[in-house]
Amino acid sequence: MPHQIRIATLEDDPAQIALIDHVLNQAGYFCVPFTTSGEFLTALQDQEPFDLLLIDWEVPDISGLDVVRWVRVHHGHATPIIFVTSRTLESDIVTGLGAGADDYITKPFGHAELLARIGAQLRRRGLPSTAEADFGFGPYTIDIANREIRLNDEPVILTPKEFDLAVLFLRNPWRLFSRDTLSTIIWNREVPATSRTLDSHLSSVRKKLQIGPKTGMVLVASYALGYRLELTNHSNFPSPGTAA
Repeated sequence: MPHQIRIATLEDDPAQIALIDHVLNQAGYFCVPFTTSGEFLTALQDQEPFDLLLIDWEVPDISGLDVVRWVRVHHGHATPIIFVTSRTLESDIVTGLGAGADDYITKPFGHAELLARIGAQLRRRGLPSTAEADFGFGPYTIDIANREIRLNDEPVILTPKEFDLAVLFLRNPWRLFSRDTLSTIIWNREVPATSRTLDSHLSSVRKKLQIGPKTGMVLVASYALGYRLELTNHSNFPSPGTAA
């Protein structure tokens, strides 16, 4: 089997954790999040090696800067490190790179920029920039690299946000997503409850992907709880969890 790229992330903001985890998993990487520097450093000592580290500068127990220095002292420079930070001063960037980081990305960041920076660091070390990203689910074939979904081998024209929503639900059947979670993952911000943006996008996804009896699934909406993709014809789908 091909090697699946393992990426460890150090981040204490739940919204950023959800966003980064979604972006990396959607691209085919295996993401292992940590919320404290202590847990992060323990994992680096006890677990199998990671292929890349994403480290936030501002964490409550030990600063990301000190974490980078520790990694370089104890593990050398084989593993690429990317700082994720809200700091934009040139002096801060110089300090971070001087501590041993290979690159940095400032918040807020775009999905494409994050994946491009990760891919560049992996390629420099001879690793594939993405893992096996494509997957099939029922009548759908999802090509992550080309951002294309085919229904019964026919391409479906989706906007970028519709594609992200579709992949999120197809990767996670039966999982309930709240409006706030969807807003954070897809738009990287809170979408007001009075806005119809999320509902109109989901309605479009449902229509374009022909979600219904013919495809063996239904997108259930509960304004109090959130949204969930439920399967109505289990024989045509993998067991829960195998699509991700």
